[in-house]
Amino acid sequence: MPSRRMMLVGGALVVVVAAGGVAFWLTRGPSAPTSPLPLRTVHELALPGDNSRFDYASLDTDRGLLFVAHLGASEVVEIDVHANKVVRTISNLSQVHGVLVVPSLRRVYATATGANQVVALDEDTGEVITRAPTGEYPDGMAYDPRRDAIWTTNETGGTETVVGAEDAKVRGSVDLGGEVGNVVYDSISDRMLVAVQGRNDLAVINPAALTVTQRVPLPGCDHDHSLALDTAARLAFVACDGNATLLTVDMNTWQVTGTNVVGADPDVVAYDQNAHRLYVAAESGVVSILDLRDRTLGVSGSDHLADGAHVVAVDPRTHRSYYPVPAGSDGRPSLLERESAS
Repeated sequence: MPSRRMMLVGGALVVVVAAGGVAFWLTRGPSAPTSPLPLRTVHELALPGDNSRFDYASLDTDRGLLFVAHLGASEVVEIDVHANKVVRTISNLSQVHGVLVVPSLRRVYATATGANQVVALDEDTGEVITRAPTGEYPDGMAYDPRRDAIWTTNETGGTETVVGAEDAKVRGSVDLGGEVGNVVYDSISDRMLVAVQGRNDLAVINPAALTVTQRVPLPGCDHDHSLALDTAARLAFVACDGNATLLTVDMNTWQVTGTNVVGADPDVVAYDQNAHRLYVAAESGVVSILDLRDRTLGVSGSDHLADGAHVVAVDPRTHRSYYPVPAGSDGRPSLLERESAS
């Protein structure tokens, strides 16, 4: 999301000022109730670079390779989470926001927002393979394995750009009619879902025809930015950063079936499909953990983890979660690793 913004969150005035790539948060008014996080500390790994903003992260669970977008440094940091060490830093990715590893292709894709490009990287070497143009302000991404295509969310452009994963050729775009948040692929229905934050709805897209087939209104949501799926349970989880709200949407009926309060300005969400546990990382540094039981999410813990802890990746095999932050316990940029305590 843009690095300079002013908004109302749950009745509280929140002002963000970006200076030198670092975001400072000033918050007034009530905040969501806090409760202990059901997590234990595993490691804290020092990361290279300065204390500027991180953005998305993506994990190759088979190889234990975590790719983290260091937006403020225009770099992607590759980390071996099994060995607990930094493998390499991949530079010259202008204002990199999104990062997505596709293990079957041994490729990593990154949105170079400053250049309005999606960049394909070799997962083994970190070398740039191809670059392709996108719309304005590319952010999050998703992979469509049936068509071997990468979808990039052009946040301020209000579009999705579809690029061939192998050849980086632009196959087309979809106009969503408003500022867009994240995109995900639903393998069961063979549809793309996009959080259209400028309209407070979900767009359901036929990826073969590149057409919107359905609009799903989201009552109770202000600015739906983040999105995750439980495909087997046919549930979508939508984080609304304007009012610190997490909605559950039944993908059989397309009705909102649940509402939860999370940390102020939720940004990145990650779902552990095996544990049926959802992680919501907020710009306020609050992480909320919700567990799914009987198709209903309940908050198992919600507390401030660290300043700048608005990014999370989760390993569904080990149930460990990872949080890149601009300043760890020693003031250096760090990767915080946690494991489930319950």
